[in-house]
Amino acid sequence: MLDQGAGPHTPKIPTGRHGGASRLTRRKPVEMLLAEGGHGGGGELRRSLGLWQLTMISIGATLGTGIFVVLGQAVPDAGPAVVVSFVIAGLTALFSALSYAELAGTIPVAGSSYSYAYATMGELVAWVCGWCLLLEYGVSVAAVAVGWGQYIDELLHATLGLNLPQALSAPPGEGGLFNVPALLVVLLAMAFLLGGARESARANTVMVIVKVLALLLFCAVAAAGVRAGNYQPFMPLGMAGVSAAGATLFFSYIGFDAASTAGEEAKDPQRDLPRAILLSLVLVTALYCLVAAVAVGAMPWQRFEGGEAALSGILREVTGQDFWPAVLAFGAVVAIASVVLTVLYGQTRILFAMSRDGLVPAVFSRVDPRSGTPRANTVIVSAFCATLAAAVPLGGLADATSIGTLFAFGLVNVAVIVLRRTRPGMRRSFRVPLSPLLPLAGLGLCLWMMLSLDAVTWAVFGVWMAVGAVVYFGYGMRRSRLKTAPDPASTEE
Repeated sequence: MLDQGAGPHTPKIPTGRHGGASRLTRRKPVEMLLAEGGHGGGGELRRSLGLWQLTMISIGATLGTGIFVVLGQAVPDAGPAVVVSFVIAGLTALFSALSYAELAGTIPVAGSSYSYAYATMGELVAWVCGWCLLLEYGVSVAAVAVGWGQYIDELLHATLGLNLPQALSAPPGEGGLFNVPALLVVLLAMAFLLGGARESARANTVMVIVKVLALLLFCAVAAAGVRAGNYQPFMPLGMAGVSAAGATLFFSYIGFDAASTAGEEAKDPQRDLPRAILLSLVLVTALYCLVAAVAVGAMPWQRFEGGEAALSGILREVTGQDFWPAVLAFGAVVAIASVVLTVLYGQTRILFAMSRDGLVPAVFSRVDPRSGTPRANTVIVSAFCATLAAAVPLGGLADATSIGTLFAFGLVNVAVIVLRRTRPGMRRSFRVPLSPLLPLAGLGLCLWMMLSLDAVTWAVFGVWMAVGAVVYFGYGMRRSRLKTAPDPASTEE
């Protein structure tokens, strides 16, 4: 709970003059964010998600294609010590996760880091953060959906000996005409989301359980092929190789912040959101480490060269059968569908918050009174992502999601420090320990990883930011609700 009884249903407090702050730095008071919680045009979002569902949302968005393909890229750098690399990557993600946990419990609203930035650093920074999130969520949905068709093809080949026609399983420019599986998985996720947050959470929970069981099954079957000699030497390329692999693996943890976008649909957000974020990160890290340990024990690390070895290949070598690889392919199909569902959910809720603030058109914050969901928002976003996945060759654009994510993570770490200084008396259901040292460490790690990305990624990011500036100064700044609405001055000045 917040101080002075603030909570999701707190009525709007009296307002005063803004105090002459610049349009670009005007902040949205925490009390205003909380008072608006759940409200949209035409209805309200429904509070129906508990700790279990929120944790499953974070796991669903995090545990996806990464673990099914990433070992082939990371093991050549780290050798058997790739397990340590997973721990390093998990600890790196933990710094930002702690900051997310504090802010999600203190400001439990749909906008996630966009709203946190609005309350602490002002409208322009919030817009930049929200624009980065649109890149992160929107493009990643499309990119993950493209991969779904590849696993569908693998599953069909392993079970029926069939393959999808190339023309219907890849976009133009990549050997096909139209990626039908990518279109279908996005539309399937849209159908669940339109049914309501509770129904979507139930479907996601089932999918998360299936993919966790698939990975545990991999460990149980592949354990028969584990040889102690495969772990020697444990760190053949030294600590430098372990660190390089850790940087690569960090992006397997992106998605833990998805629960924070459900702040206005959680039953007890101030208690459950911090727990869900941290619990999901711990569980995902433990599962990653277990799978990696079994994988490098069952196959010599030198065999992972070239990035071609996958978990299904290890199962095929250990068992000499196609049955277990087919089971794992089914788990991968479910895993990707779960990622598409949860990330698409996060995208719609961030747009909902931005629309409610007037920075994007009002259609994105209209809530259907029957289902309690932003229906038009969901349909528009799903149609865009489905078209992007099915008909546009993404290429290097998908890599740009990483830089947008790191930028948003960095802002969240800054927001924790700013809110501690501007609102020190505010009650927090969770507090980042050793603040501001840990948030500063989280910020530093995010900046370090951003600087390690290539020039092409930075160029794409620059173009995206330039487009965002045009949209903001041409539309958002002029239509912002804070342009005319006075702010509660007593707590912000």
